[in-house]
Amino acid sequence: MAQHFLLSAESRTLSLKEIYKGGEEKAYETFKRLRWSQTNGEPVCPKCGCLDHYNIPTRRKFKCAGCQHQFSVTSGTIFASRKMAFVDLLAAICLFVNGSKGMSAVQFSRDLDCQYKTAFVLAHKLREALAAETANEVLDGEVEIDGAYFGGHVRKENRVEDRKDRRLAENRSDRRRVVIALRERAGRTLPFVRRAEAEGVEIARARMVADAKLFADEASHWDVLEAQFDTGRINHSQSYSDGHGKHTNMVESYFSRLRRMVAGQHHFVSHKYLYQYANHAAWLEDHRRRSNGANAFAILGGALNHPVSRVWAGYWQRAQ
Repeated sequence: MAQHFLLSAESRTLSLKEIYKGGEEKAYETFKRLRWSQTNGEPVCPKCGCLDHYNIPTRRKFKCAGCQHQFSVTSGTIFASRKMAFVDLLAAICLFVNGSKGMSAVQFSRDLDCQYKTAFVLAHKLREALAAETANEVLDGEVEIDGAYFGGHVRKENRVEDRKDRRLAENRSDRRRVVIALRERAGRTLPFVRRAEAEGVEIARARMVADAKLFADEASHWDVLEAQFDTGRINHSQSYSDGHGKHTNMVESYFSRLRRMVAGQHHFVSHKYLYQYANHAAWLEDHRRRSNGANAFAILGGALNHPVSRVWAGYWQRAQ
């Protein structure tokens, strides 16, 4: 799991506004300090771990004195082979965390004054890095589970005699997906994209400790979980909460954010990348009480400690 970065006492004394005002050099020093936080910004060879190195200032690179490997502050990270300036990358991260319900790639590209392709891939790389925070998370305590369907809308035919019953499975789109979310109260949110909500049964078994208490609605596929977990069920046709803690309001709050992200910001999300937006909304929901500055440093630190993306490498060269 990626290390979860928060502002250190030293970092708090230097605000993002001061870094950006200081220009490229201060942004570069911030990248070094977060990449090599254990050595206070002193470069560490990613190949052999050696601390001895030679500076190549004209290229902002370093040469390891032990294995002769040349590396930079972004080598082996999600920003590997980057072309944007460090100050622009920092600005991109600030814009990325500022949107409480995400930001479309079109707006992202306009604010950064870059190509749409650049903004699209950069945003997805950042989503990949922040999702790594909960890659191995196991939930405990009180956990809510629910599912919400996205995409696959089939438009009605113009003529009445041509219209089909869209409730039937054979008349539905194969692009429809369900986001199944597990949310620990006062904890993290884990979203998963599947074809059917019933697949959440195995997810709950795998990502919850045995003594956790599970809260769910009256959908019949959750019945089998009662044999494994202490469960609290709420019938939404009668009430949303019983007034004594039996509800799924927390996970519904997450779905509310995700729906507004998809409908209000992106307008259309491909089923292939729905998991990226689901993870982004979960991260925003979990850290909504934290300041923008702390969130920006957390994403930057996580991205600098995340390996090179294999999903978003060569995307525009038809590699996928």
